[in-house]
Amino acid sequence: RKNTKRVPSFRKLLRTSQIKLDNKLKNKQYKQKSAAKKYRKEQKKLREAVRDALSRKPFPLEECKKKKFAGKWEEKEEEEVALPLDMMDEDDLKLMEDLAQKASFLTRDLSSNEPVHIKKRKHESVIEKYEKVPRRLQAEPEKELIHLLPIKDKTGIIPQAVEKPVLNVAHDEEEDTEDTEEAEEFNEEPLPILTPEEMAAQRRQKLQERKTHIAALASAILSEPDSNIKKLKELRAMLMEQDPNVAVIVRKLVMVSLMEIFKDVAPSYKIRPLTEAEKATKVKKETQKLREFEEGLVSQYKFYLENLEQTIKDWKQRKLKKSNVISLKAYKGLAEVAVKCLCELLVALPHFNFHNNIIVLIVPLMNDPSKMISQLCVEAVKKLFKQDKLGYASLGVVKVISGLVRGRNYNVRPEVLKVFLHLRIKEVELQKDSEDIAPKKKFMTYKEKRKNLSRMQRKWKKAEEKLERELLEAEASESKEKKLKLHTETLNIVFVTYFRILKKAQKSPLLPAVLEGLAKFAHLINVEFFDDLLIVLHSLIASGDLSYRESLHCILSAFHILSGQGDVLNIDPMKFYTHLYKTLFSLHAGGTNEDIGIVLQCLDVMFAKRRKQVSQQRALAFLKRLSILALHVLPNSSVGILATNRVFMQTFPKMDLLLDNESQGSGVYLPELEEPEHCNAQNTALWELHLLQRHYHPIVQKFASHLIAGAPTEGSGALPLDLTQRSATELFETYCMKGMTFNPPVASVTPRRKDTFSQVDSFVDEELNKQLQQHISETVAHKPLDFAKHLKESSLA
Repeated sequence: RKNTKRVPSFRKLLRTSQIKLDNKLKNKQYKQKSAAKKYRKEQKKLREAVRDALSRKPFPLEECKKKKFAGKWEEKEEEEVALPLDMMDEDDLKLMEDLAQKASFLTRDLSSNEPVHIKKRKHESVIEKYEKVPRRLQAEPEKELIHLLPIKDKTGIIPQAVEKPVLNVAHDEEEDTEDTEEAEEFNEEPLPILTPEEMAAQRRQKLQERKTHIAALASAILSEPDSNIKKLKELRAMLMEQDPNVAVIVRKLVMVSLMEIFKDVAPSYKIRPLTEAEKATKVKKETQKLREFEEGLVSQYKFYLENLEQTIKDWKQRKLKKSNVISLKAYKGLAEVAVKCLCELLVALPHFNFHNNIIVLIVPLMNDPSKMISQLCVEAVKKLFKQDKLGYASLGVVKVISGLVRGRNYNVRPEVLKVFLHLRIKEVELQKDSEDIAPKKKFMTYKEKRKNLSRMQRKWKKAEEKLERELLEAEASESKEKKLKLHTETLNIVFVTYFRILKKAQKSPLLPAVLEGLAKFAHLINVEFFDDLLIVLHSLIASGDLSYRESLHCILSAFHILSGQGDVLNIDPMKFYTHLYKTLFSLHAGGTNEDIGIVLQCLDVMFAKRRKQVSQQRALAFLKRLSILALHVLPNSSVGILATNRVFMQTFPKMDLLLDNESQGSGVYLPELEEPEHCNAQNTALWELHLLQRHYHPIVQKFASHLIAGAPTEGSGALPLDLTQRSATELFETYCMKGMTFNPPVASVTPRRKDTFSQVDSFVDEELNKQLQQHISETVAHKPLDFAKHLKESSLA
């Protein structure tokens, strides 16, 4: 049985703490270092013992005279000790050399009578241990002696020795290397004190050297990736730069450089691991070289992603490394660069290995408290959705976002859900069955052929079927089916997320994003959910808890539902018409001016796409109220509203009733009434167009003159093509005045010389117009209902 060890997956490697791996490496290095240190100490003690044994200083003659009254045994012992090595026998010398090789014997305490391997006694006091340690005084180093032949006298043997004249420097260096290595940490030489200018110059020089090295490695990899793939490891090692002066900048540069290298070097396909059978087979040199390149690329790419992830984790957990090379403040900058690199790889390499792992890292950062990091991740996901044609990457991101929203109990930022608006799923046909979109060619069975066709016909039929299959493969109909399935699954997850929020978190800040998403994808919802969804939307509007913009999104969602597959349903959305009609005067030139874009979309869906279901009274009421609204909004909003009025007058018949002063039928126009069907709009006139005809904006003037003429499609009163071919929403965005400038710019006009009376008349007219415009704007913006009553009274007068 083979012991096949499974290779851990990348997800498992991601869960493994990098600190744990670092600690294992440090422990291993520390053991090696301590073993080497212990070996050096033993060698040093061995050399000292041998040196003491070989060059022991003999007793001088004077000491022998002082001890002449001692016993004979002592004198004899002193003479034996004082004997030089030259006078010893060969057996004694050999014994000494053998003992010198045993460090345990030479280094132990010879003053005690205990055996060598005796255990330490527990009752041994600390003072006795301390007294046994030999004391070393700070004395001058002993001079080495060269022993000569002794001289024999009546008193005894007189030893002869001479000092060694010259010391061998190389030998001293070899002996002192161990001492310097042991005392390296404690006796460091003081660094030279540098001025700030010198420190800055030294830092610039180091940084330039690192930059040159990074550039050389990167250019070598890009020039020949197959042969220089191993240099990726050298470049990745610079992510652990230890010089505190340049560590932060060098690590950032290496991160960005590796990101650009992987974007250029990575192939346009996913690299799969080789099987055991493929590894065992013999292949060509080119194939083997390609396999080694792919294997090295994938492994280095995985390690690089792990480094980026660890950088982000260290910043999130506020972990300070033991080396203290980088401060906690610098972690945020490193984490931002790491997030940028991950976002670039997410967009640039959606087909390559570990893309799902990058998605798992990026999507939670969309909800990060740091606004910069969350914005980076949101923009990256938007780009991915816009450029994803097939749908694999979009499906992966949508799954992770749905799990994130549910896991955080709907407590996420609204921007996380707003990215769904950028999905490339717009076609209504994608919701239908695959057989309707890409119908498969139905071939005859064998029994049908045998029954209905002759032998020759069956032969021709077989050839035709083979040709049809080849044509279907050439047209790639299978890829369309895969794309359809992916888009359908993606939409299902999106709608499940939306419906959960509508059901469980109606007061969540995510509700505007949900309503906006429903307004975009409502035409793709299954018909079975229409009734329940319309009831929920109406209850949200009736509750009064929504803002004005959110209620507009509810109306837009409802009419998108009814305009698509909801045409077959017999539902009258009069409640939504009424709500929009009575809240139109909430729009003004202030904060709600931006909501006019949503109002224009609602009007387009409510009237243009459902013109057969709209009555004439309802269209007249909206036309009149929109004309009043055009007086107290910004110019771009006035242009959009007048463009909608033009569509009304061209779509619905008898809209020119409001261009005549004569009333049609009985009753009086009631502008304050909230029901558009019963306000008697046919008995009023569009007098607002005469004021708008004298507007300062030239486009507003053109539209007002065009509507007064009855909105003709040709002739003198017709609009130019650049205005007629654009929708109301496009005109609203085109003539936007966000930059606080006139759009289009107002041309300067040179005043002509006139009479004094004509100048006074023109000045009075301009002042009156200004006061009237200001009065109307202020009145309608603050008190729209009072303004409507004022209009009623003025019409009655």
